[in-house]
Amino acid sequence: MNVKSAALVVVSTLVAAACITLGIWQLDRRADRRAFNSVLARRLAAPPAPLSELPTDTGNAHYRRVVVDGEYDYSSEIVLTSRSRQGSPGVHILTPLVRRGNDTAVLVNRGWIYSPDGTTADLKRWRETGAAKGIGYVETFSSRKGAIRSPRQPRAFRWLDRTAMQSDFPYPIAPYYVVLLKASDRDTSGSIPPRLGAPVLDEGPHGSYAFQWFSFAAISIIGMSLLMMRTRAQRATDTAEPRTPHE
Repeated sequence: MNVKSAALVVVSTLVAAACITLGIWQLDRRADRRAFNSVLARRLAAPPAPLSELPTDTGNAHYRRVVVDGEYDYSSEIVLTSRSRQGSPGVHILTPLVRRGNDTAVLVNRGWIYSPDGTTADLKRWRETGAAKGIGYVETFSSRKGAIRSPRQPRAFRWLDRTAMQSDFPYPIAPYYVVLLKASDRDTSGSIPPRLGAPVLDEGPHGSYAFQWFSFAAISIIGMSLLMMRTRAQRATDTAEPRTPHE
């Protein structure tokens, strides 16, 4: 084996090893995702609990089903922009839930409504009559860099960051919010916006990524082997002695 062939073997082996390592890493991430989803699925399947019984740790409260009971403060509601549903643009309505004997309000995602520009909407027609009652699940706030607020609508937000939004409310808001679940067909009629439904617990793209990395490893090894075989065959042909014709 000459220097060029040896270098090819080393490079191909290193590339294959790196791809295999990345593939195993993706499988580990999928396993972690499955374990996490299993925890969340158990929380979603558990009987709904009152908001007052939620764990103080928002991570432990995530996806737990809760009972919504109180009064909506429609004067302080906000919208989450650029939310599509079945291919149509819209917004999510989040209304503070005021509870008796508690000075901290809980934001409740009451559902999706159509908005042509994904930002503006007439919220007055979506004020539900009577006390706020229902079943939902707990979601956590997020934070990221960039402008959280829509430049055209002061109470329209691109994502939900509790710290950035706190000054927009006349009372403290809880470190989590609640997404209402559909209770019956009545939830999509009249002034009740279509609820969002239960979250989908998927495994993400880790399985397909792992397959891609393992494929790259196989391509590296197979490609190196084919090239080595072709090189050897060509070398054997070049060095073969010419045959003498029989007289």
